[in-house]
Amino acid sequence: MANIKDVALRAGVSPSTVSRTLSGKIPVDKETKEKVMQAVQELNYQPNVFAQGLKDGKSKTIGLIIPNVRNLVFPAAIRGITDVAKHYGYTMVLCNTDEDQETESFYVQSLRQRLVDGLIFSTATEKSEHILKLREEGFPIVLMIRHLGGTIDAVIADNFSGGYEGAKFLLSRGFRRIALINGTMGLDLYRQRYAGYKEALLEAGVVLDDRLVVHETGDWETAYEATGRLLTSGAKPDAIFATSDTKALGVMKALKERKLKVPEDISVLGYDDIETASLMDPPLSTVAQPFYEIGQRAAERLMKLIRSKRRPKPVLEKLPVRLVVRDSVGGESYIGGEGSS
Repeated sequence: MANIKDVALRAGVSPSTVSRTLSGKIPVDKETKEKVMQAVQELNYQPNVFAQGLKDGKSKTIGLIIPNVRNLVFPAAIRGITDVAKHYGYTMVLCNTDEDQETESFYVQSLRQRLVDGLIFSTATEKSEHILKLREEGFPIVLMIRHLGGTIDAVIADNFSGGYEGAKFLLSRGFRRIALINGTMGLDLYRQRYAGYKEALLEAGVVLDDRLVVHETGDWETAYEATGRLLTSGAKPDAIFATSDTKALGVMKALKERKLKVPEDISVLGYDDIETASLMDPPLSTVAQPFYEIGQRAAERLMKLIRSKRRPKPVLEKLPVRLVVRDSVGGESYIGGEGSS
């Protein structure tokens, strides 16, 4: 593999001239530049970007730490991050923690040793002391999808609005016994979706029945089990609002096994609008999150922090959600077909 001295020898210039030409920071005359670039092409020279970055105090690498690589909410967000990173000449390193704090701490230490310029986390919980420590050190970090209040930069969706609009939509279809299959209350995003759901019921004059609310479901299997318990409890929901599309899949599986039709017997509303939502049977109505934009905004914010010479005030950015109406919700004004409002 050719090095910078080989390029200099072929072009008939000094290695420092090659370096100046390739960096583009110091002007060189047109003839010299042409000689250098021709030598680079002939020798197929690949600059050591990492070494160049270290001269400027930057490795041109960022890390992304997520809790579950199998979760389909992440592909669009990751694409948003990588598109921005590429625009700024950065490479992204992806790490999966499986919600394990020890694993996450290991990745943080490993990435810091590899001199990454900043980190994006989608794993924040109330126990994430290492994230708070990074913030105190002034290391560039941004939270995505989850957040820790206003102390650290974060980009999230408006979860209260999502819970509110989802429940309000079901109420508008004439449903009054709306069950909620929710996630862990240890995460603010699920607390906010629950709060929005309760607000919509309150506005409509519908008394909350605690038997219709199930918290702490994490995947389709736990949502499937929760739906089974719900159906045998005598609570008798006429609609089920699952706070993720994956949970909605478990709900629909449980209903189908009990010979209950969606939406004729019980309507189902999801949350996220992952790519497979429209492929469910029937296609799933859902509250869509702008995951690509969330990834974009998180990466843009991280780039700003990396380039900043001072420590700017943390910003919590909430992006709007939208309702996507498909065939899994029936009711009084049910028409059918895919659309959005």
